[in-house]
Amino acid sequence: MKDSLGDKIFYTINNIMLTIIGLLCLLPILNIIAVSFSSEHAVNSGSVGLLPVGFSLNSYEKLIKGTNVIRTFQNSVLITVVGILLSVTATIIAAYPLSKRGFFGRKFFAKAVVFTMLFSGGIIPTYLVIRQFGFINHYTALWIPSLVNSYNLLVMKTFFENIPLEMEESAKIDGCGEFRLLLQIVLPLSVPVIATMILFYGVGYWNVFMPVLMYMNNPIKYNLTVLIQQMILNQELLRNINANITDIDVPIAADGIKAAGIVIILLPMMVVYPFVQKHFVKGVMLGAVKG
Repeated sequence: MKDSLGDKIFYTINNIMLTIIGLLCLLPILNIIAVSFSSEHAVNSGSVGLLPVGFSLNSYEKLIKGTNVIRTFQNSVLITVVGILLSVTATIIAAYPLSKRGFFGRKFFAKAVVFTMLFSGGIIPTYLVIRQFGFINHYTALWIPSLVNSYNLLVMKTFFENIPLEMEESAKIDGCGEFRLLLQIVLPLSVPVIATMILFYGVGYWNVFMPVLMYMNNPIKYNLTVLIQQMILNQELLRNINANITDIDVPIAADGIKAAGIVIILLPMMVVYPFVQKHFVKGVMLGAVKG
């Protein structure tokens, strides 16, 4: 079936708009990368566009020598990896029984999950609860309150509901219990939605910011996001970088160091995303729409 003239016009306009939006998202990233790899003179003169000018790694060298970026990067990796393991496991454990039509109180718990998407306890009550449990200055304060995301739970629940009931019934006839059914039948079929959850939770934990500022009193516990924010807003930190680096013959390029920090924080997600992209699209579509 050939597309009509109206369809062709729509597709053309749609492609043009998507291209423009894509460029608006991509060009600033290319500029940041170019600034991070440019020389101090080029950065200070503002002559860097989409390509590096006077290729140099000095910004990264000064960032590593002048700040605790290595420690904060390790903290971010720890927060993200442990957070993903805990959150994905908890989401599976919560979504699986909610997907069973015979589960007692299924509708009540589903409505309770939706309720938490609309209403929350607020920042101050949450902080008081975290402090009461003794989680201040511990990463548990980041993992426990964010253990299960309501939207992710509903997506995974819907995905489990789409698994053919006949497959589960045949497994039970062969003597398969619920726990074994989940591990050997349901989870292998749920790779797309699990990959989607890993991406969702991974991005959330990697970019976590306000909870770190609220609950971490020791700067050693800070993650990479907080360090980059301090670099962007705190000129004193940049002066300390300048003081810690003695082998420089040109003024420090503050924008270059900021750009290097932004590239470091973007790089892990940019590397991981291509590997989970195909699962991401399939998982969202199958988990968000019940067929």
